[in-house]
Amino acid sequence: MIHLLNLMAAIALLVWGTYQVRTGMLRVFGENLRHVLARSVGHRLTALLAGLGVTSLVQSATATGLIVSSFVGRGLVPTAAALTVMLGADVGSALMAVVFSFDLSWLSPLLIVVGVVLFIGQGNAIGGRIGRVLIGLGLITLALQLIVGATRPLTASPTVRLLLAGLPQDLLLDIVIGAVLTLAAYSSLAIVLLTATLAVEGIVNPATAFGLVLGANIGSGLLALIVTSRDSPATRRLPLGNLLFKAGGVAAMLPLPAALPQLLPHLPGALHEQVVGFHLAFNAVLAVVCLGLTAPMARLVERWLPDAAPDPARQRRSHLDPVALTTPSLAISCAAREALHQADVVEQMLRGVMGVLQDNDLVLAEQLKRRDDEVDRLYSAIKFYLTQISREALSERESRRWTDIVSFTINMEQIGDGIERVLIDIEDKKIRKQRRFSEAGMAEICHLHERLLSNLRLGMSVFLDGHVRDARRLLEEKAHFRDLEHRYAANHIARLQEHTAESIETSSLHLDLLSELKRINSHICSIAYPILESKGALAATRIKPSQLGELAERAEPLQH
Repeated sequence: MIHLLNLMAAIALLVWGTYQVRTGMLRVFGENLRHVLARSVGHRLTALLAGLGVTSLVQSATATGLIVSSFVGRGLVPTAAALTVMLGADVGSALMAVVFSFDLSWLSPLLIVVGVVLFIGQGNAIGGRIGRVLIGLGLITLALQLIVGATRPLTASPTVRLLLAGLPQDLLLDIVIGAVLTLAAYSSLAIVLLTATLAVEGIVNPATAFGLVLGANIGSGLLALIVTSRDSPATRRLPLGNLLFKAGGVAAMLPLPAALPQLLPHLPGALHEQVVGFHLAFNAVLAVVCLGLTAPMARLVERWLPDAAPDPARQRRSHLDPVALTTPSLAISCAAREALHQADVVEQMLRGVMGVLQDNDLVLAEQLKRRDDEVDRLYSAIKFYLTQISREALSERESRRWTDIVSFTINMEQIGDGIERVLIDIEDKKIRKQRRFSEAGMAEICHLHERLLSNLRLGMSVFLDGHVRDARRLLEEKAHFRDLEHRYAANHIARLQEHTAESIETSSLHLDLLSELKRINSHICSIAYPILESKGALAATRIKPSQLGELAERAEPLQH
């Protein structure tokens, strides 16, 4: 029993090691890997090499497939080009299985020691993330050694040998078992390495080992299809096409058991090298054969999975792609795009305020207030989406961007609430009481409204680009807007002293509008603070240094 438990623990360590390497690589290179894939799809050869290279780094063709699937779903990459990337990704995953099949027992302790030192010493910095990757690589090699040690007592047991001898030699059953194990482990690489090790120790015979490898390939295709099952038809096309390619290749291998006795003596290397070599050869030949079939396969899956008819109740599709959550850098970009859409809705609300104010349009007022419900819904959706992103998987820059998005969406939600309060005030204090502003008063509010729109657009630009120059301009606008509000409030008081009838009737509304517009502008200008703080360009206080001493002197008598 203890030997079986040790074997299960070693297998779990192998799966955990591959997970650590995959997530660690995505943390270090996630955004760059995404750009490499996006820019390499213009030519078949570059697309193939990009898929191979990226997957060799992240140790997972599934992770690469999910990134490219999200591109296809957004129309950024054609299906045929994405299928080419996936052919290269499968070759890259098989290539790493070959690398790990070598005797790296001497390397395992070195990788773990160096990785732990880097991880503890530098934490979430780039060095710490590289240390995490080294720890994962060390765990993979260590797990393979533990599997060998745990299987030797099992193979020596007469009972185990009797059970293995009684198992049916059925290639289809082996393929199904390999696929199920891959789904359970979330890694075809781990299952292929496990199969090669078990074959060397005599737990499985060569025919079964090759069947399990074929099943691992089918399982990796099924895994991507399952993960994207709830996404749009366009996003599901790539996993389906890739699975069909794999299924075709496996179908061509069904006569393998009959040819295996004549084939094995001619294969180079030991048995474990033959198993991983078969895995690499299968994917390499599949890539070569299917490279010219990507266009027909793309047309086939596009016919099977046509674009869904637009829903009249919801024409727009959210940028919050659940598939992208497995790639945090991509998920951050999705959340930022949705936050910009939230800002677009807020801008539409703000633009409509003057139509309600000038034309006494109650219908428009109700429409704009309903848009605030949409702003609130977007805020909740973005916030929930961001909470699903692993903060540990983000680089330092991406973590700051995560915080910026949260701050931006909060400000947009509060601006929407402020606009709704403005609309309610206009309805209650102007439209229903049939009052109107003086010409001078209306001109002042219109001017503040124009500056507010201009500041909102500047704030969106600051959020999008993060330029310090624009962020400073936005804070300067805050001070300028405050001065305008004070001046226009003083002008209104002067008109009251002159007994201007319109000003007397709308005095409460006028002052409330000035105050609310200033509050909205403050939320807009708050977009600049995270940008300036991250660049070290934010002053600790707005009070002039010469005034700090005076304030301290005034405070001393109060303390006594």
